[in-house]
Amino acid sequence: MSLGTVLLILLVLMLVGAVPTWPHSQSWGYFPSGVVGVILLVVIVLFVTGRL
Repeated sequence: MSLGTVLLILLVLMLVGAVPTWPHSQSWGYFPSGVVGVILLVVIVLFVTGRL
């Protein structure tokens, strides 16, 4: 597995973990999942263009 694939899998897992559905994180709003989502989008674009 390449470094890009590992990074992509790690970011997807972080995105799932940042969803504010658990009681301890409901007051956080969508900020954590939004930040991880933007990072994931950038990594996907870099991965598709071949720069990662």
